[in-house]
Amino acid sequence: MSRDSDYWQGWIAPLLTFLAADASDQLDWASEHQVKTAAVAEEFEFSLHLARGMADRGTFEPEALQDLKAIGRLVGETDGCGHVDRWADTLAANATWGEVRTLARRILVARLGEWRQPLPRRVLPQHVYD
Repeated sequence: MSRDSDYWQGWIAPLLTFLAADASDQLDWASEHQVKTAAVAEEFEFSLHLARGMADRGTFEPEALQDLKAIGRLVGETDGCGHVDRWADTLAANATWGEVRTLARRILVARLGEWRQPLPRRVLPQHVYD
């Protein structure tokens, strides 16, 4: 497997799968894992960095990178000053996540042919929950 495939499968796809999921599935998953909004934003920034490198090497589609950048702007707007809210609270309070969901689904469909994927088992390191 190539390094770019590892990046996609290990970081980008799981995060996009979470962001693309129906709100009820996101809420269930985020509540189970006690995920904070700031942690999702940090995870996204790292994934965007990886995607930019992949795009530079021609292994990540320019359209998908533009959608990721749009997601980044939206996540940045909702994250504000590093909110420590639980994802479930933020999702319920902010309609912007519908736009994020649409963009994430478009990337997954373009890459995988389907946006519905199993939610990731991996969660962020415990210190981001404290």
